[in-house]
Amino acid sequence: MNEKYTEVLSQYELEILDVKRGRGAWLCETNQGLKLLREYKGTLKRLEFEDQVFSQMKEVCHLNVDRYVRNKDGELLSSAEDGTRWIVKDWYADRECNLKDSKEVLCAIEQIASLHKMLRRIEFKEEWNLGSILVQQPAEEMERHNRELVRARTFIRNKRKKSEFELCVMGNYDIFFEQAMEACKGMAGFYENRENSEEYLCHGDLNQHHILMCFHDVAIVEFNRMHKGLQMEDLYHFMRKAMEKHDWNLKLGMAMLETYTKVLPLSDADRICLYYLFLYPEKYWKQINFYYNANKAWIPARNIEKLKDLEIQQPMRNLFLSRIKD
Repeated sequence: MNEKYTEVLSQYELEILDVKRGRGAWLCETNQGLKLLREYKGTLKRLEFEDQVFSQMKEVCHLNVDRYVRNKDGELLSSAEDGTRWIVKDWYADRECNLKDSKEVLCAIEQIASLHKMLRRIEFKEEWNLGSILVQQPAEEMERHNRELVRARTFIRNKRKKSEFELCVMGNYDIFFEQAMEACKGMAGFYENRENSEEYLCHGDLNQHHILMCFHDVAIVEFNRMHKGLQMEDLYHFMRKAMEKHDWNLKLGMAMLETYTKVLPLSDADRICLYYLFLYPEKYWKQINFYYNANKAWIPARNIEKLKDLEIQQPMRNLFLSRIKD
């Protein structure tokens, strides 16, 4: 094991049994369970914010999260001789949620709802108003993405000889751009009514990689983008990934919403917010953005297939959209 990591781990009240690489960090088997050791480049205030939230969560209810471990001096950060800073946190020897498994998806949704319910009970403190928890509102992000879509279309229009990818873009651009504009306008209107946009603490980066399927439970990890905002964004990001894997299967989509609602009821405002988030053609924008910012002379065949698949999936996606606000 690298001497630097040995040096850092010696600062903790832990008996190290085994160490191996994993998740861009070190996974450490200890006498106090599995821990994760990782270099940290953020601020101490950010760490303290997350740790205080975890402490309040523990008081409210049990939930498996990757809480930080304090060193022998009671500090959240430990330093190596070379000046690098490190954190140690609880970890879980379990695999990521399999989005192709509907049962696992629904278990994850139930845990997301439990997390949101718990976070709503935590009183937000003024001292937590850090730059890292101030995120761009969805309507502003959509507007920026729309400008990027327009720039890409203009670039393609001005090309004399177009590739298969570029022809595909020109063929279905109007359909997706119309949805993008409607979603942006609808989300902006949603925010104008401040009663609709009540904000709570959110995970901020929820996907299958951050939901671990434990033997008897589910763990949610990596809260480094936790912020005060719309919890529906968390739900949307996870649901969209799952729906794409299942070709926008309506039965699964409704089952996810029902599972979430059993733990934390969705208000009319929540459903409206979800509708506009799902209406925005995010995956389409990602493909166009990749094209515009990459080497435009060569686009992988897989990207062309993804564009075509998006068009094929439109009827099922539209059917799901029509049911969200029911």
